[in-house]
Amino acid sequence: MRDEEKEEIRRMVRDSYGKIAQSNESGGCCSSSCCGKQVSSMVEQSPMQLSSRMGYSEQELAKVPTGSDMGLGCGNPQVIAALKSGETVLDLGSGGGFDCFLATEQVGPTGKVIGVDMTSEMLSKARETAQKGGYTNIEFRLGEIENLPVADSSIDVILSNCVINLSTDKTRVYKEAHRVLKAGGRLAISDVVAIAQLPPEYKKDPSLYCGCITGAITITELEQILSEAGFQQIRITPQEESRELIKEWAPGQGIENYVISATIEAVR
Repeated sequence: MRDEEKEEIRRMVRDSYGKIAQSNESGGCCSSSCCGKQVSSMVEQSPMQLSSRMGYSEQELAKVPTGSDMGLGCGNPQVIAALKSGETVLDLGSGGGFDCFLATEQVGPTGKVIGVDMTSEMLSKARETAQKGGYTNIEFRLGEIENLPVADSSIDVILSNCVINLSTDKTRVYKEAHRVLKAGGRLAISDVVAIAQLPPEYKKDPSLYCGCITGAITITELEQILSEAGFQQIRITPQEESRELIKEWAPGQGIENYVISATIEAVR
């Protein structure tokens, strides 16, 4: 992919998620701002309903401040994160701060949570929510996940929910993740992976890239990227139940036959 194409995709993704932040709409990874009118059935569902389908418990959903749960994502990385008091957590593509606000309770006052997002509208939303809620151990930083504004060896756990598939340079993302993690630090990620070759016409549809579909890579490709970045104890687990949610991202197109949600775990 040429640099011009990568930059165009980055701009398109930034604009799409900026519109989501401003409109406060829900709709999973593929909201109407990304994928058009065909996702109206998901837009009609509340963020809480969508997040519940992604695996978040009623208790988790009740804890987050109003407005931070936007129903975006494809799973629940909190389930595999096993966060501990005092840890420093980094959320890649933090959006409205949903997973950050959940993490802050688990790491406690001695811990710290950092959210990084390239969309200024999302950052403004998350920062405003944090300020209103009096959160003192959360920080939201403007940046790209390929070039993290985070110091070397400073993070215990990296979270991310259906964001890395949007990057046009996933190798760079995981090298950066490895750089900022402490020795023994771990990945706890939910993302989509490809399980079959997408039809050419799907790959040409920019809305399906913004919708977390055509940017997905295979488990084999992902394992290789993680290994080459220096990660160990790599475990990628497809979530078969996610097909029901994913097929609603682009109804009638059968995308659930090509991509599926997976949990991604690894240790530095």
